[in-house]
Amino acid sequence: MKTIVVIGAGFCGTAVAVQLLRQAGAEPTRLLLLNRSGLMARGVAYGTRTESHVLNVPAGRMSALPDDPESFLRYAQGRDVRVTGASFVQRRWFGDYLEDLLAKAAHAAAPHVRFRAMVGDVIGISIVDGKGQVELASGECIVADRVVLALGNFAPADPPLADASFFTSARYVRDPWRPDALRNVRPDQAVMLIGTGLTMLDVLLDLRSRGHHAPIYALSRRGLLPQAHRTLEEPPRYRGQLAERLAKKPNARAALAMLRRELRAAASQNIDWRDVIGGLRKATPAIWASWPEAERRRFLRHARPHWEIHRHRCAPQQNAALCAELAEGRLRVLAGRLLSCDDDIDGVTLHWRERGAGTVHQQRVGSVINCTGPASDTRQLREPLLLSLAASGLLRRDALGLGLETSDDYALLDRQGKPSIVLHYVGPFLKAQWWEATAVPELSEHTARLARELIASLSKTGAAPTRQPA
Repeated sequence: MKTIVVIGAGFCGTAVAVQLLRQAGAEPTRLLLLNRSGLMARGVAYGTRTESHVLNVPAGRMSALPDDPESFLRYAQGRDVRVTGASFVQRRWFGDYLEDLLAKAAHAAAPHVRFRAMVGDVIGISIVDGKGQVELASGECIVADRVVLALGNFAPADPPLADASFFTSARYVRDPWRPDALRNVRPDQAVMLIGTGLTMLDVLLDLRSRGHHAPIYALSRRGLLPQAHRTLEEPPRYRGQLAERLAKKPNARAALAMLRRELRAAASQNIDWRDVIGGLRKATPAIWASWPEAERRRFLRHARPHWEIHRHRCAPQQNAALCAELAEGRLRVLAGRLLSCDDDIDGVTLHWRERGAGTVHQQRVGSVINCTGPASDTRQLREPLLLSLAASGLLRRDALGLGLETSDDYALLDRQGKPSIVLHYVGPFLKAQWWEATAVPELSEHTARLARELIASLSKTGAAPTRQPA
């Protein structure tokens, strides 16, 4: 019996498990889905229970199944008949949907396919005789023909401060997605949110839903806020030739100039800028791949924040709440660099330097919440499994720290750049190679393709011996 182990049960782990269950061929197959916590098909994004946390993509474009684009829409309409393809529904619904997909796929799987979802913390993986030996913290070892790392997002990195002692304070929240992370934030004290992107917006709305009535401040280097989606029943169509022109000139500065010209031309024809950005979506991986490393670095250094707020937008109802907060003065957005945080029995005194002016300001708050978003620099991550695999030479991180280096069929590249036969990766760290690899529409395609690659490769090999039943 051939064994496939999928590590991580967020969107990517669940989606690839569903695809493997649906696509499994005639060979007897054992599929294990391992998750560090007991919550399957949730991950960070879809475990929230806050009603104001809605999807950042309309329901009609959130299917986990590329061959069934209305899969999620039908599920959402089963919960609320008023939902349309343009609706931005509660994020927890998507977690429920993934859970439902997994259960149905397991139930419908062929008789020779054995599936088990299990809680386990993977602390190491080694390759012995062409098989993966997956070691769990419990002491169990699972031998597998193929291992899929479906690791998703990690807790935010601490802001760069000269004195890091504040990060041990009870008034500092490093990971706002941790259960009960906001429990000790007093509703009558001002709060400083570090970061002004989508995580900031989620935390702002969560705090208000908890009755927080004191002022909230949000600080980031540039003070850029997320842009908003429109409400559209059909995906926008843009027939410009910008993608073709960008592919011919692999230069970040030239690309930015061309994009600006295209946006001005579109505006003169009453074409929304979102259509222009959306029109680049499918072409982005090829454009990114054509850029040399120096151009990628230039883009990351100068243009990335502006691209992110326009490409990864918030739902219209979240934008309305954000605009109301700003108009009423309940939220104040600051552009600058955090210098220091000093806590005492009553609160925290922050010092920050204003962008451009250089003026140092002081702000008194009750809590500081890290809203910089998931830690994405793989060179700085302290995840034990990734460190172990890197130390043993079984993976390598890309030079820019965007992700893990993989082959076109998602095999991890080892220290020498050789693709692994056993180890594969799918998830947001594909950004290193594809750039456009963080949202459901793209990741669903990646998970389906990976499942096909795994099944095809296993059909050409013999089965792995199984030491311990799981």
